[in-house]
Amino acid sequence: MAENEGDVIIESLIFGVIASSALVIGALVGGRFTLPKRVLAGMLAFAAGALITALTFELFEESYQQGGIWRAALGLIVGAVVFTLLSQQLDRMAEGRHREPQGSEKLDVDAAATEKAPSTASVSGAAGLALLAAVTLDGVPENVALGVSLGEGTGGVTLLVAIFVSNFPEALVGSASMRAQGRSQTFILGTWLICAVLLTLAVVVGAGPLASSPPETISLPLAFAAGAVLASLADTLMPEAYEKGGPTVALSTAAGFVLSYVLATL
Repeated sequence: MAENEGDVIIESLIFGVIASSALVIGALVGGRFTLPKRVLAGMLAFAAGALITALTFELFEESYQQGGIWRAALGLIVGAVVFTLLSQQLDRMAEGRHREPQGSEKLDVDAAATEKAPSTASVSGAAGLALLAAVTLDGVPENVALGVSLGEGTGGVTLLVAIFVSNFPEALVGSASMRAQGRSQTFILGTWLICAVLLTLAVVVGAGPLASSPPETISLPLAFAAGAVLASLADTLMPEAYEKGGPTVALSTAAGFVLSYVLATL
């Protein structure tokens, strides 16, 4: 392996560890503590704003430049459809014993909040494990795309920050749901640690073999990741943030967008 290739792999490993460390930190916090609901909603909204910038400039625009508009558009649609269908299945898996719809079953913010008891999706369902699966589902293409950015030397800092700020609250809420279900701290930390390792490896794969592929090939996973992230924003993060935090989450979303945009222009 050439020296510069080795440097890229090391850099991708470092970026992967940083991005995925938010999962472990979130699991540690959510497994032991509860936070005010509006704080949690603000975190989710801030992550949504950061992801909007990242999916636009780091994912979809890059996919368009690599493979053209039709390839980028098709990849985005496929990514959105795949995430939406699998997300619906995960919500059914998370569903607890209740009669009324609960929104996104897998993201039970109440489990991590001080104001309200966990929903039945956490207590009698499998919200924590379903959210873990959802984080992995959209995290793999995100982290592969991060690796591609590093392999091509196009930066990746914006995407790194967006992934980190979204991983933390999702892992926090997911681990709180596991705690509400009676899972041990060892189980909670272990499952999120496995997810972190998997997503770190996805960055290395993106920076290694995938980054050296033809531009048309690279275009598809970038667009797929953009579609998966966009669907997760509309399906889970933004609705739950608004429901739990009210109109003030608009300011958190704007703050996340501005920070991510500033990083993208540096």
